[in-house]
Amino acid sequence: MATFGARYRAALDQRGPLCGGIDPHASLLAAWGLPDDASGLERFALTAVEALAPRLAVVKPQSAFFERFGSRGVAVLEQVIATAREAGALVLLDVKRGDIGSTVQAYADAYLDPASPLRADAITASPFLGFGSLQPLLDTAAKFDGGVFVLAQTSNPEGPQVQQARTEAGRTVAGDILDRIAEVNAGESPLGSVGAVVGATVESTGENFAAVNGPLLAPGIGTQGGTAADLRTVFGEALRNVLPSSSREILRAGPSVQALRDAADRTLESVRAVLTPS
Repeated sequence: MATFGARYRAALDQRGPLCGGIDPHASLLAAWGLPDDASGLERFALTAVEALAPRLAVVKPQSAFFERFGSRGVAVLEQVIATAREAGALVLLDVKRGDIGSTVQAYADAYLDPASPLRADAITASPFLGFGSLQPLLDTAAKFDGGVFVLAQTSNPEGPQVQQARTEAGRTVAGDILDRIAEVNAGESPLGSVGAVVGATVESTGENFAAVNGPLLAPGIGTQGGTAADLRTVFGEALRNVLPSSSREILRAGPSVQALRDAADRTLESVRAVLTPS
């Protein structure tokens, strides 16, 4: 299998730069006329996969919305991962795990080892116990050609309290995380397999995202207030590596499969106009 960085590059080039989030909020289940239980979750999630996975580069199920239904919800998540991958999409499992030692290795085994029914192409991870605490995730991802998207500069209002704090060297925490990702990805072609999560609404950061040499996940397009035009402000010369993510903006078009596809196509068209070189 090719590395995740190579598969990511190929997927964006072939299908376009858009990640479709699969976030089964209780409010969305209600809007679709579905019960807020495991059966409603299954209908919602598999309809979203049917609509989005055959055409988008990446789909991103948010694990928490499945976990809230216990074992039945996790079983649906297993279906979503397998079905989406069979349809040709890369699956980025949004779990934001972060821990130390044997515990973070167990997370790696759960989400990145091919022996696990929850194995995805990539996962999100939190580095705020120290970037080095993620080493078991990075090692397991490298072993099985998976990817890890590390939180760096998020758009939630609480984020700057930690992410914009300064290290002893004077670097912001977010900047230091980006530097560490760049070190892991150094020399990789066409891209490294360790990505950064940077909110589409963080405005200009002064960071050189091209130096990261890896995937750049940009959540926040649509309902959260981010626009395609914001991407140019945030990412500058690294636009070709950016994967905008939209969830509710697309999902609220359901439950019609065609309406979901139309919503995804509109979003993709808007971001492609910004991200694709003329």
